[in-house]
Amino acid sequence: MSGAVLVLGGRSEIGVAVAERLVKQGHGKVVLAARRSADLDAEEARLREVGATDVARVEFDADDVAAHGDLLRGVVEEHGPIDVAVTAFGVLGDQQRAERDAAHAISVVHTDYVAHISVLTHLANLLREQGSGKIVVFSSVAGVRVRRANYVYGSAKAGLDGFANGLSDALVGSGVDLLIVRPGFVIGRMTTGMDPAPWSSTPDQVADATVAALRKGRRVVWVPPVLRWVFAAMRLVPQALWRRMPR
Repeated sequence: MSGAVLVLGGRSEIGVAVAERLVKQGHGKVVLAARRSADLDAEEARLREVGATDVARVEFDADDVAAHGDLLRGVVEEHGPIDVAVTAFGVLGDQQRAERDAAHAISVVHTDYVAHISVLTHLANLLREQGSGKIVVFSSVAGVRVRRANYVYGSAKAGLDGFANGLSDALVGSGVDLLIVRPGFVIGRMTTGMDPAPWSSTPDQVADATVAALRKGRRVVWVPPVLRWVFAAMRLVPQALWRRMPR
């Protein structure tokens, strides 16, 4: 546990909650990567409160894909090997706007899919060179079967889930593990003002499940677990009914 925990999306409620739990398990060094990294005082304080001995901040713009490679190599050069990399950035976007405004739709997909492909490819290469490390990818049940009510966001998550599955297979035998987390509706800052869906969870519940799955060496975890069976059944729902499903 001498390496760092890297949180890409350093002000993410889930990402910071995962880092807190990893610190409690003995990881002393955390790197928070986010835009406006100077404003991460609260996140750093939370991590130090639970025992982090070294919390660094790195300026990170997920949409600036051309900068990802240098940024990640810089993290390794300055802070040492990466034990766990958590990709916790993303946007929900505005579905109604995206249906009218192609630029907004592209922006959502760029952040939630294209930027992740870039980051994950660079991370995989770095960790292969190390011969060790874990990557956490936050997918969503929204991508398991895309709904009309949020198909722009859902399509990006569907693509990310497929990419992460393939990358997980590509990493077998390299010493690097990849965990795909598929939460349902998460009640938090990102969903403020929205009505919670059935089987909702909190950032802390998602973080608990994520860290438990890392400890067990799991490949995929659903949060809560019942959603695995719910969505297995939902695959059978006729499309005429499915298109009426809410967000």
